[in-house]
Amino acid sequence: MLTDIWPFQFELDTIAIAGASLWSLALYLAFSRVSEWVIEQLNRWFNFAERSLYTSKSEFEKTRKARESQNAFYASLFSIVPFLVVGALVHWGLEISLGPSWGISTGILACISSGIYELGRRDGSSSE
Repeated sequence: MLTDIWPFQFELDTIAIAGASLWSLALYLAFSRVSEWVIEQLNRWFNFAERSLYTSKSEFEKTRKARESQNAFYASLFSIVPFLVVGALVHWGLEISLGPSWGISTGILACISSGIYELGRRDGSSSE
């Protein structure tokens, strides 16, 4: 077993991980315009930071398309980090105020509600 390798014991609170994940998904869906903005800003920053690594302009331009698509992928991956942090805080706040079972149940309700909202928002914006 993997825990036999480590000289110390550690426990993962699976309820907290599930609750924080549910709340982060709900927030990511509910605030999709904010997530798109975060992705765009991270992509700009990654492209800017990578430009400083190249000394010659020809070398930079040669691999530009592949690097920009890779940076867009990394930006979309890292864009969930703020939502994970806020989702963990929301779950923690609900657990403190209402009790341990409310974080997951309200997280499920929030995921369903924000998913329906996002579907309606995209359908409304595509029909215009």
